[in-house]
Amino acid sequence: MLPRGSSWYLFALVALSAWAVSSADDTELKEFVLTLDHSNFSDIVGKHDFIVVEFYAPWCGHCMQLAPEYEKAASILSKHDPPIVLAKVDANDEANRDLASEHDISGFPTLKIFRKGGKSVQEYKGPREAEGIVSYLKKQNGPASAVIKSADDARSLIEEKSIVVVGIFPKFSGEEYENFTALADKLRSDYEFGHTLDAKLLPRGESSITGPLVRLFKPFDELFVDFKDFHVDALEKFVEGSSVPVVTIFNNDPTNHPFVIKFFNSANAKAMLFMNFTNEVAETIKSRYRDVAEQFKGEGISFLLGDLEASQGAFQYFGLKEDQVPLIIIQSNDGQQKFLKANLEPDHITPWFKEYKAGKVLPFRKSEPVPKDNSEPVKVVVADTLQDTVFNSGKNVLLEFYAPWCGHCKNLAPILDEVAVSYENDADIVIAKFDATANDVPTETFEVQGFPTVYFRSAGGKIVQYEGDRTKEDIIDFIEKNRDKATASSVSQEVSEEEKKDEL
Repeated sequence: MLPRGSSWYLFALVALSAWAVSSADDTELKEFVLTLDHSNFSDIVGKHDFIVVEFYAPWCGHCMQLAPEYEKAASILSKHDPPIVLAKVDANDEANRDLASEHDISGFPTLKIFRKGGKSVQEYKGPREAEGIVSYLKKQNGPASAVIKSADDARSLIEEKSIVVVGIFPKFSGEEYENFTALADKLRSDYEFGHTLDAKLLPRGESSITGPLVRLFKPFDELFVDFKDFHVDALEKFVEGSSVPVVTIFNNDPTNHPFVIKFFNSANAKAMLFMNFTNEVAETIKSRYRDVAEQFKGEGISFLLGDLEASQGAFQYFGLKEDQVPLIIIQSNDGQQKFLKANLEPDHITPWFKEYKAGKVLPFRKSEPVPKDNSEPVKVVVADTLQDTVFNSGKNVLLEFYAPWCGHCKNLAPILDEVAVSYENDADIVIAKFDATANDVPTETFEVQGFPTVYFRSAGGKIVQYEGDRTKEDIIDFIEKNRDKATASSVSQEVSEEEKKDEL
Protein backbone atom coordinates (compact mmCIF):
# COMPACT_ATOMS: atom_id res chain seq x y z
CA MET A 1 0.00 0.00 0.00
CA LEU A 2 1.55 3.32 -1.08
CA PRO A 3 1.20 6.31 1.25
CA ARG A 4 -0.37 9.40 -0.28
CA GLY A 5 2.28 11.96 -1.19
CA SER A 6 5.15 9.49 -1.49
CA SER A 7 7.39 9.57 -4.54
CA TRP A 8 6.22 6.08 -5.49
CA TYR A 9 2.60 7.18 -5.21
CA LEU A 10 3.23 10.14 -7.49
CA PHE A 11 5.15 7.92 -9.90
CA ALA A 12 2.22 5.49 -10.00
CA LEU A 13 -0.24 8.30 -10.70
CA VAL A 14 1.90 9.67 -13.54
CA ALA A 15 2.36 6.20 -15.01
CA LEU A 16 -1.33 5.39 -14.81
CA SER A 17 -2.27 8.78 -16.26
CA ALA A 18 0.12 8.27 -19.18
CA TRP A 19 -1.33 4.82 -19.77
CA ALA A 20 -4.86 6.20 -19.69
CA VAL A 21 -4.03 8.97 -22.19
CA SER A 22 -2.27 6.52 -24.49
CA SER A 23 -5.19 4.09 -24.31
CA ALA A 24 -7.70 6.87 -24.95
CA ASP A 25 -5.76 7.84 -28.07
CA ASP A 26 -5.98 4.30 -29.41
CA THR A 27 -9.61 3.56 -28.67
CA GLU A 28 -12.47 4.83 -26.61
CA LEU A 29 -12.68 2.38 -23.72
CA LYS A 30 -16.00 1.40 -22.21
CA GLU A 31 -15.97 0.97 -18.43
CA PHE A 32 -17.77 -2.16 -17.32
CA VAL A 33 -17.29 -1.59 -13.58
CA LEU A 34 -20.17 0.51 -12.21
CA THR A 35 -19.24 3.47 -10.02
CA LEU A 36 -21.40 3.71 -6.90
CA ASP A 37 -21.52 6.23 -4.09
CA HIS A 38 -23.69 7.13 -1.11
CA SER A 39 -26.40 8.57 -3.36
CA ASN A 40 -27.05 5.54 -5.57
CA PHE A 41 -25.63 2.56 -3.65
CA SER A 42 -28.85 1.29 -2.04
CA ASP A 43 -30.90 1.82 -5.19
CA ILE A 44 -28.53 -0.02 -7.53
CA VAL A 45 -27.67 -2.87 -5.13
CA GLY A 46 -31.39 -3.28 -4.37
CA LYS A 47 -32.11 -3.95 -8.05
CA HIS A 48 -29.65 -6.84 -8.35
CA ASP A 49 -30.00 -10.40 -7.17
CA PHE A 50 -26.19 -10.69 -7.34
CA ILE A 51 -23.67 -7.85 -7.48
CA VAL A 52 -20.02 -7.53 -6.39
CA VAL A 53 -18.77 -4.26 -4.90
CA GLU A 54 -15.16 -3.23 -4.38
CA PHE A 55 -14.54 -0.67 -1.64
CA TYR A 56 -11.28 1.07 -2.54
CA ALA A 57 -9.09 4.11 -1.89
CA PRO A 58 -7.48 6.00 -4.82
CA TRP A 59 -4.09 6.10 -3.08
CA CYS A 60 -4.00 2.36 -2.28
CA GLY A 61 -1.34 0.46 -4.23
CA HIS A 62 -3.21 -2.85 -3.96
CA CYS A 63 -6.33 -1.15 -5.35
CA MET A 64 -4.30 0.20 -8.30
CA GLN A 65 -3.00 -3.29 -8.95
CA LEU A 66 -6.48 -4.81 -8.81
CA ALA A 67 -8.17 -2.15 -10.98
CA PRO A 68 -7.25 -3.46 -14.49
CA GLU A 69 -7.93 -7.07 -13.49
CA TYR A 70 -11.28 -6.11 -11.97
CA GLU A 71 -12.24 -4.17 -15.10
CA LYS A 72 -11.21 -7.06 -17.34
CA ALA A 73 -13.27 -9.49 -15.25
CA ALA A 74 -16.27 -7.11 -15.39
CA SER A 75 -15.99 -7.04 -19.19
CA ILE A 76 -16.00 -10.84 -19.41
CA LEU A 77 -18.79 -11.28 -16.86
CA SER A 78 -20.99 -8.74 -18.64
CA LYS A 79 -21.42 -11.40 -21.34
CA HIS A 80 -22.34 -14.12 -18.86
CA ASP A 81 -25.90 -15.46 -18.90
CA PRO A 82 -27.23 -13.79 -16.84
CA PRO A 83 -24.68 -10.92 -16.69
CA ILE A 84 -22.72 -10.60 -13.44
CA VAL A 85 -22.28 -6.98 -12.39
CA LEU A 86 -19.12 -5.62 -10.75
CA ALA A 87 -19.11 -2.22 -9.06
CA LYS A 88 -16.82 -0.02 -6.98
CA VAL A 89 -17.09 2.62 -4.25
CA ASP A 90 -14.43 5.17 -3.32
CA ALA A 91 -14.50 4.50 0.43
CA ASN A 92 -11.90 7.20 1.00
CA ASP A 93 -14.32 9.90 -0.19
CA GLU A 94 -15.67 11.76 2.83
CA ALA A 95 -19.20 11.52 1.40
CA ASN A 96 -18.96 7.71 1.38
CA ARG A 97 -17.43 7.24 4.84
CA ASP A 98 -20.76 6.34 6.47
CA LEU A 99 -21.40 3.79 3.72
CA ALA A 100 -17.99 2.22 4.31
CA SER A 101 -18.57 2.17 8.06
CA GLU A 102 -21.97 0.53 7.59
CA HIS A 103 -20.27 -2.34 5.77
CA ASP A 104 -17.32 -2.65 8.20
CA ILE A 105 -14.65 -1.61 5.71
CA SER A 106 -11.34 -1.55 7.57
CA GLY A 107 -8.83 -2.06 4.74
CA PHE A 108 -8.46 -1.64 1.00
CA PRO A 109 -9.44 -3.12 -1.29
CA THR A 110 -12.37 -4.96 0.31
CA LEU A 111 -14.75 -6.83 -2.00
CA LYS A 112 -18.22 -7.95 -0.97
CA ILE A 113 -20.90 -10.00 -2.66
CA PHE A 114 -24.44 -8.64 -2.27
CA ARG A 115 -27.27 -11.10 -2.90
CA LYS A 116 -31.05 -10.73 -3.06
CA GLY A 117 -31.01 -6.96 -3.34
CA GLY A 118 -28.50 -6.58 -0.54
CA LYS A 119 -30.38 -8.73 1.99
CA SER A 120 -27.44 -11.14 2.14
CA VAL A 121 -23.83 -9.90 2.21
CA GLN A 122 -20.74 -12.11 2.05
CA GLU A 123 -17.02 -11.45 1.89
CA TYR A 124 -15.37 -12.07 -1.46
CA LYS A 125 -12.65 -14.65 -0.76
CA GLY A 126 -11.51 -15.45 -4.27
CA PRO A 127 -8.50 -14.60 -6.46
CA ARG A 128 -7.47 -11.06 -7.43
CA GLU A 129 -6.64 -11.63 -11.12
CA ALA A 130 -9.20 -11.49 -13.92
CA GLU A 131 -9.39 -15.18 -14.80
CA GLY A 132 -9.66 -16.22 -11.16
CA ILE A 133 -12.27 -13.55 -10.41
CA VAL A 134 -14.40 -14.75 -13.33
CA SER A 135 -14.16 -18.42 -12.35
CA TYR A 136 -14.88 -17.73 -8.68
CA LEU A 137 -17.89 -15.50 -9.33
CA LYS A 138 -19.45 -17.89 -11.83
CA LYS A 139 -19.46 -20.51 -9.08
CA GLN A 140 -20.76 -18.03 -6.53
CA ASN A 141 -23.57 -16.97 -8.84
CA GLY A 142 -24.65 -20.52 -9.58
CA PRO A 143 -26.36 -22.98 -7.25
CA ALA A 144 -24.82 -23.08 -3.76
CA SER A 145 -24.53 -26.87 -4.01
CA ALA A 146 -23.68 -28.80 -7.18
CA VAL A 147 -25.58 -31.95 -8.14
CA ILE A 148 -23.30 -35.01 -8.35
CA LYS A 149 -24.72 -37.34 -11.02
CA SER A 150 -21.58 -39.27 -11.97
CA ALA A 151 -18.15 -40.28 -10.73
CA ASP A 152 -16.70 -37.61 -13.05
CA ASP A 153 -18.87 -34.98 -11.32
CA ALA A 154 -17.53 -36.15 -7.98
CA ARG A 155 -13.89 -36.12 -9.15
CA SER A 156 -14.18 -32.59 -10.54
CA LEU A 157 -15.75 -31.29 -7.32
CA ILE A 158 -13.79 -33.18 -4.67
CA GLU A 159 -10.22 -32.00 -5.13
CA GLU A 160 -7.30 -33.36 -3.14
CA LYS A 161 -6.35 -30.12 -1.37
CA SER A 162 -9.70 -28.54 -0.58
CA ILE A 163 -12.62 -29.06 1.77
CA VAL A 164 -15.84 -30.23 0.15
CA VAL A 165 -19.16 -30.84 1.92
CA VAL A 166 -21.46 -33.39 0.28
CA GLY A 167 -25.04 -34.20 1.24
CA ILE A 168 -26.26 -37.73 0.51
CA PHE A 169 -30.07 -37.97 0.26
CA PRO A 170 -32.70 -40.53 -0.74
CA LYS A 171 -34.49 -37.65 -2.52
CA PHE A 172 -33.84 -33.95 -3.11
CA SER A 173 -36.64 -32.72 -0.87
CA GLY A 174 -37.63 -32.68 2.77
CA GLU A 175 -36.40 -30.83 5.86
CA GLU A 176 -32.89 -32.35 5.86
CA TYR A 177 -32.31 -31.38 2.22
CA GLU A 178 -33.66 -27.86 2.75
CA ASN A 179 -31.44 -27.35 5.82
CA PHE A 180 -28.41 -28.57 3.88
CA THR A 181 -29.06 -26.17 0.99
CA ALA A 182 -29.58 -23.33 3.51
CA LEU A 183 -26.18 -24.12 5.02
CA ALA A 184 -24.59 -24.27 1.56
CA ASP A 185 -26.00 -20.85 0.72
CA LYS A 186 -24.68 -19.40 4.00
CA LEU A 187 -21.16 -20.87 3.75
CA ARG A 188 -20.64 -20.98 -0.01
CA SER A 189 -17.88 -18.34 0.16
CA ASP A 190 -15.81 -20.64 2.37
CA TYR A 191 -16.50 -24.17 1.14
CA GLU A 192 -17.52 -26.18 -1.90
CA PHE A 193 -20.87 -28.01 -1.58
CA GLY A 194 -22.39 -30.88 -3.49
CA HIS A 195 -25.31 -33.27 -3.13
CA THR A 196 -26.10 -36.69 -4.55
CA LEU A 197 -28.56 -39.58 -4.47
CA ASP A 198 -25.82 -42.20 -4.83
CA ALA A 199 -22.98 -42.56 -2.29
CA LYS A 200 -21.25 -45.02 -4.66
CA LEU A 201 -20.17 -42.05 -6.81
CA LEU A 202 -18.06 -40.59 -3.99
CA PRO A 203 -14.35 -41.42 -3.71
CA ARG A 204 -14.28 -42.28 -0.01
CA GLY A 205 -16.57 -43.55 2.73
CA GLU A 206 -19.33 -46.13 3.06
CA SER A 207 -20.97 -46.47 -0.36
CA SER A 208 -24.12 -48.42 0.54
CA ILE A 209 -25.77 -45.70 2.63
CA THR A 210 -28.78 -43.83 1.27
CA GLY A 211 -28.77 -40.96 3.75
CA PRO A 212 -29.72 -38.43 4.74
CA LEU A 213 -26.09 -37.87 5.74
CA VAL A 214 -23.43 -35.18 5.34
CA ARG A 215 -19.91 -36.27 4.37
CA LEU A 216 -17.10 -33.74 4.65
CA PHE A 217 -14.00 -34.44 2.55
CA LYS A 218 -10.72 -32.86 3.64
CA PRO A 219 -7.02 -33.10 2.71
CA PHE A 220 -5.79 -33.96 6.22
CA ASP A 221 -6.30 -36.21 9.23
CA GLU A 222 -8.93 -38.91 8.53
CA LEU A 223 -9.68 -37.49 5.01
CA PHE A 224 -13.46 -37.61 5.50
CA VAL A 225 -16.00 -37.53 8.33
CA ASP A 226 -19.77 -38.20 8.38
CA PHE A 227 -22.52 -36.34 10.25
CA LYS A 228 -26.25 -36.96 10.64
CA ASP A 229 -27.65 -34.02 12.62
CA PHE A 230 -29.41 -31.77 10.10
CA HIS A 231 -30.24 -28.84 12.35
CA VAL A 232 -28.63 -25.86 10.61
CA ASP A 233 -26.70 -24.69 13.69
CA ALA A 234 -25.39 -28.20 14.33
CA LEU A 235 -24.40 -28.59 10.68
CA GLU A 236 -22.53 -25.29 10.68
CA LYS A 237 -20.69 -26.18 13.88
CA PHE A 238 -19.76 -29.56 12.41
CA VAL A 239 -18.42 -28.06 9.17
CA GLU A 240 -16.44 -25.33 10.93
CA GLY A 241 -14.97 -27.74 13.48
CA SER A 242 -14.13 -30.51 11.04
CA SER A 243 -12.45 -28.17 8.55
CA VAL A 244 -9.57 -27.38 10.92
CA PRO A 245 -6.72 -29.92 11.12
CA VAL A 246 -5.79 -31.44 14.48
CA VAL A 247 -2.42 -29.78 13.80
CA THR A 248 -2.35 -26.89 11.30
CA ILE A 249 0.83 -26.71 9.22
CA PHE A 250 2.34 -23.26 8.73
CA ASN A 251 4.90 -23.29 5.92
CA ASN A 252 5.37 -21.78 2.46
CA ASP A 253 2.80 -24.07 0.81
CA PRO A 254 -0.07 -21.72 -0.23
CA THR A 255 -2.63 -24.53 0.03
CA ASN A 256 -2.10 -24.48 3.80
CA HIS A 257 -2.75 -20.74 4.16
CA PRO A 258 -6.59 -20.97 4.42
CA PHE A 259 -6.19 -23.35 7.36
CA VAL A 260 -3.64 -21.04 9.01
CA ILE A 261 -6.15 -18.18 8.76
CA LYS A 262 -8.85 -20.35 10.34
CA PHE A 263 -6.41 -21.26 13.11
CA PHE A 264 -5.72 -17.63 14.01
CA ASN A 265 -9.43 -16.74 13.75
CA SER A 266 -10.34 -19.48 16.21
CA ALA A 267 -11.73 -18.53 19.63
CA ASN A 268 -9.54 -21.20 21.24
CA ALA A 269 -6.23 -20.78 23.01
CA LYS A 270 -3.52 -21.18 20.37
CA ALA A 271 -0.58 -23.54 20.82
CA MET A 272 2.22 -22.98 18.29
CA LEU A 273 5.32 -25.12 17.91
CA PHE A 274 8.02 -23.47 15.80
CA MET A 275 11.01 -25.42 14.57
CA ASN A 276 13.31 -26.09 11.65
CA PHE A 277 11.49 -28.79 9.66
CA THR A 278 14.85 -30.20 8.50
CA ASN A 279 16.10 -30.72 12.07
CA GLU A 280 17.27 -34.27 12.71
CA VAL A 281 14.69 -34.78 15.48
CA ALA A 282 11.92 -32.98 13.57
CA GLU A 283 9.85 -36.08 12.88
CA THR A 284 10.01 -37.21 16.51
CA ILE A 285 8.95 -33.76 17.73
CA LYS A 286 6.10 -33.64 15.19
CA SER A 287 4.87 -37.04 16.31
CA ARG A 288 4.91 -36.17 20.03
CA TYR A 289 3.23 -32.83 19.34
CA ARG A 290 0.47 -34.49 17.36
CA ASP A 291 -0.08 -36.97 20.20
CA VAL A 292 -0.61 -34.03 22.57
CA ALA A 293 -2.94 -32.32 20.08
CA GLU A 294 -5.04 -35.50 19.86
CA GLN A 295 -5.04 -35.78 23.65
CA PHE A 296 -6.30 -32.23 24.19
CA LYS A 297 -8.63 -32.10 21.18
CA GLY A 298 -11.93 -30.49 22.14
CA GLU A 299 -10.51 -28.85 25.26
CA GLY A 300 -10.32 -25.31 23.93
CA ILE A 301 -6.82 -25.42 22.40
CA SER A 302 -5.93 -25.24 18.69
CA PHE A 303 -2.54 -26.53 17.55
CA LEU A 304 -0.17 -25.20 14.88
CA LEU A 305 3.21 -26.46 13.68
CA GLY A 306 5.28 -23.73 12.03
CA ASP A 307 8.40 -24.00 9.93
CA LEU A 308 11.08 -21.54 11.02
CA GLU A 309 11.56 -20.21 7.49
CA ALA A 310 7.88 -19.25 7.10
CA SER A 311 7.35 -17.98 10.63
CA GLN A 312 9.46 -14.81 10.77
CA GLY A 313 6.40 -12.59 11.13
CA ALA A 314 5.18 -14.63 14.10
CA PHE A 315 8.64 -14.44 15.69
CA GLN A 316 8.60 -10.67 15.44
CA TYR A 317 5.04 -10.41 16.76
CA PHE A 318 5.67 -12.62 19.79
CA GLY A 319 9.21 -11.39 20.45
CA LEU A 320 10.82 -14.80 19.87
CA LYS A 321 14.41 -15.57 18.86
CA GLU A 322 15.71 -18.20 16.48
CA ASP A 323 18.14 -19.56 19.06
CA GLN A 324 15.09 -20.59 21.14
CA VAL A 325 13.82 -23.14 18.62
CA PRO A 326 12.43 -25.69 18.80
CA LEU A 327 9.92 -23.83 20.97
CA ILE A 328 6.26 -23.88 21.94
CA ILE A 329 4.30 -20.73 22.67
CA ILE A 330 0.66 -20.71 23.78
CA GLN A 331 -1.49 -17.60 23.52
CA SER A 332 -4.59 -17.51 25.73
CA ASN A 333 -7.95 -17.24 24.00
CA ASP A 334 -8.31 -13.60 25.07
CA GLY A 335 -4.82 -12.82 23.78
CA GLN A 336 -3.74 -11.38 27.13
CA GLN A 337 -1.23 -14.03 28.20
CA LYS A 338 1.47 -16.11 26.54
CA PHE A 339 3.35 -19.16 27.80
CA LEU A 340 6.71 -20.21 26.38
CA LYS A 341 8.81 -23.36 26.40
CA ALA A 342 12.08 -22.74 24.55
CA ASN A 343 14.76 -25.19 23.35
CA LEU A 344 12.44 -28.12 23.90
CA GLU A 345 13.26 -31.75 23.32
CA PRO A 346 10.72 -34.42 22.32
CA ASP A 347 10.34 -35.67 25.90
CA HIS A 348 9.51 -32.13 27.12
CA ILE A 349 6.29 -31.74 25.12
CA THR A 350 3.75 -33.87 27.02
CA PRO A 351 4.92 -32.97 30.57
CA TRP A 352 5.01 -29.26 29.74
CA PHE A 353 1.48 -29.29 28.35
CA LYS A 354 0.24 -31.07 31.46
CA GLU A 355 1.87 -28.37 33.62
CA TYR A 356 0.27 -25.68 31.45
CA LYS A 357 -3.19 -27.26 31.79
CA ALA A 358 -2.65 -27.50 35.55
CA GLY A 359 -1.86 -23.77 35.72
CA LYS A 360 1.75 -24.33 36.78
CA VAL A 361 3.44 -22.50 33.90
CA LEU A 362 4.23 -18.80 34.43
CA PRO A 363 3.24 -16.37 31.65
CA PHE A 364 5.87 -15.23 29.19
CA ARG A 365 6.36 -11.52 28.53
CA LYS A 366 7.75 -10.04 25.30
CA SER A 367 10.42 -7.52 26.18
CA GLU A 368 13.30 -5.69 24.55
CA PRO A 369 16.65 -6.07 26.35
CA VAL A 370 17.11 -3.80 29.35
CA PRO A 371 19.07 -0.78 28.00
CA LYS A 372 22.68 -0.67 29.17
CA ASP A 373 22.77 3.11 28.84
CA ASN A 374 19.62 4.96 29.89
CA SER A 375 21.10 8.44 30.43
CA GLU A 376 18.95 10.40 27.96
CA PRO A 377 16.37 12.81 29.45
CA VAL A 378 13.48 10.58 28.32
CA LYS A 379 14.05 7.19 29.93
CA VAL A 380 13.54 3.97 27.97
CA VAL A 381 11.19 1.52 29.64
CA VAL A 382 10.87 -2.09 28.46
CA ALA A 383 8.46 -4.78 29.62
CA ASP A 384 11.04 -6.23 32.01
CA THR A 385 11.62 -2.83 33.69
CA LEU A 386 8.04 -1.51 33.62
CA GLN A 387 7.21 -2.74 37.11
CA ASP A 388 10.28 -1.20 38.75
CA THR A 389 10.33 2.06 36.78
CA VAL A 390 6.63 2.86 36.81
CA PHE A 391 4.89 0.95 39.60
CA ASN A 392 7.54 0.44 42.27
CA SER A 393 9.69 3.57 41.94
CA GLY A 394 7.57 5.77 44.20
CA LYS A 395 7.87 8.51 41.58
CA ASN A 396 5.50 10.39 39.29
CA VAL A 397 5.92 8.92 35.81
CA LEU A 398 4.72 10.23 32.46
CA LEU A 399 4.87 7.25 30.10
CA GLU A 400 4.47 7.40 26.32
CA PHE A 401 3.45 4.26 24.44
CA TYR A 402 4.77 4.66 20.91
CA ALA A 403 5.56 2.87 17.65
CA PRO A 404 8.88 3.56 15.86
CA TRP A 405 7.12 4.03 12.52
CA CYS A 406 4.47 6.44 13.86
CA GLY A 407 4.74 9.98 12.46
CA HIS A 408 2.83 11.54 15.36
CA CYS A 409 5.22 9.83 17.79
CA LYS A 410 8.20 11.28 15.92
CA ASN A 411 6.65 14.75 16.18
CA LEU A 412 6.06 14.31 19.91
CA ALA A 413 9.60 13.05 20.65
CA PRO A 414 11.42 16.43 20.76
CA ILE A 415 8.61 17.92 22.86
CA LEU A 416 8.94 15.12 25.44
CA ASP A 417 12.70 15.74 25.42
CA GLU A 418 12.05 19.37 26.36
CA VAL A 419 9.64 18.32 29.11
CA ALA A 420 12.19 15.84 30.46
CA VAL A 421 14.93 18.48 30.48
CA SER A 422 12.62 20.78 32.45
CA TYR A 423 12.39 18.14 35.16
CA GLU A 424 16.06 17.09 35.21
CA ASN A 425 16.51 18.54 38.71
CA ASP A 426 13.24 17.08 40.03
CA ALA A 427 14.00 13.60 41.35
CA ASP A 428 10.29 12.82 41.74
CA ILE A 429 9.37 13.16 38.07
CA VAL A 430 10.26 10.65 35.36
CA ILE A 431 9.50 11.14 31.66
CA ALA A 432 9.67 7.79 29.88
CA LYS A 433 8.79 6.01 26.65
CA PHE A 434 7.76 2.42 25.88
CA ASP A 435 7.91 0.81 22.41
CA ALA A 436 4.52 -0.91 22.30
CA THR A 437 5.46 -2.86 19.15
CA ALA A 438 8.47 -4.56 20.76
CA ASN A 439 7.17 -5.03 24.31
CA ASP A 440 3.99 -6.48 25.75
CA VAL A 441 1.65 -3.77 27.07
CA PRO A 442 -0.10 -4.66 30.36
CA THR A 443 -3.59 -4.20 28.93
CA GLU A 444 -5.22 -4.70 32.31
CA THR A 445 -3.70 -1.33 33.32
CA PHE A 446 -3.14 0.63 30.11
CA GLU A 447 -5.49 0.77 27.14
CA VAL A 448 -3.40 1.44 24.04
CA GLN A 449 -5.39 1.52 20.80
CA GLY A 450 -3.30 4.03 18.84
CA PHE A 451 0.00 5.87 18.89
CA PRO A 452 1.14 7.83 20.69
CA THR A 453 -0.81 7.06 23.86
CA VAL A 454 0.40 8.84 27.00
CA TYR A 455 -0.38 7.95 30.62
CA PHE A 456 0.65 9.53 33.91
CA ARG A 457 1.04 7.50 37.08
CA SER A 458 1.37 9.56 40.23
CA ALA A 459 3.67 8.55 43.06
CA GLY A 460 0.57 7.60 45.00
CA GLY A 461 -0.63 5.20 42.28
CA LYS A 462 -3.26 7.25 40.43
CA ILE A 463 -3.26 6.57 36.67
CA VAL A 464 -4.59 9.19 34.23
CA GLN A 465 -4.46 9.24 30.43
CA TYR A 466 -3.16 12.45 28.87
CA GLU A 467 -5.52 13.78 26.22
CA GLY A 468 -4.40 17.43 25.99
CA ASP A 469 -2.51 19.33 23.33
CA ARG A 470 0.95 18.05 22.49
CA THR A 471 2.88 21.09 23.62
CA LYS A 472 5.55 21.40 26.27
CA GLU A 473 3.49 23.85 28.30
CA ASP A 474 0.30 21.76 28.29
CA ILE A 475 2.13 18.56 29.23
CA ILE A 476 3.94 20.26 32.13
CA ASP A 477 0.68 21.78 33.31
CA PHE A 478 -0.91 18.31 33.24
CA ILE A 479 1.95 16.83 35.23
CA GLU A 480 1.78 19.55 37.88
CA LYS A 481 -1.98 19.07 38.29
CA ASN A 482 -1.72 15.29 38.65
CA ARG A 483 1.58 14.67 40.45
CA ASP A 484 1.35 13.27 43.94
CA LYS A 485 0.59 16.16 46.29
CA ALA A 486 2.89 14.95 49.05
CA THR A 487 5.74 14.74 46.59
CA ALA A 488 4.91 18.15 45.15
CA SER A 489 4.87 19.77 48.62
CA SER A 490 8.17 18.18 49.58
CA VAL A 491 9.69 19.52 46.36
CA SER A 492 8.26 22.96 47.13
CA GLN A 493 9.79 22.75 50.60
CA GLU A 494 13.19 21.87 49.09
CA VAL A 495 12.91 24.82 46.69
CA SER A 496 11.97 27.12 49.58
CA GLU A 497 15.00 25.99 51.59
CA GLU A 498 17.24 26.61 48.58
CA GLU A 499 15.81 30.13 48.25
CA LYS A 500 16.57 30.80 51.94
CA LYS A 501 20.16 29.69 51.44
CA ASP A 502 20.43 32.03 48.47
CA GLU A 503 19.17 34.91 50.62
CA LEU A 504 21.82 34.18 53.26
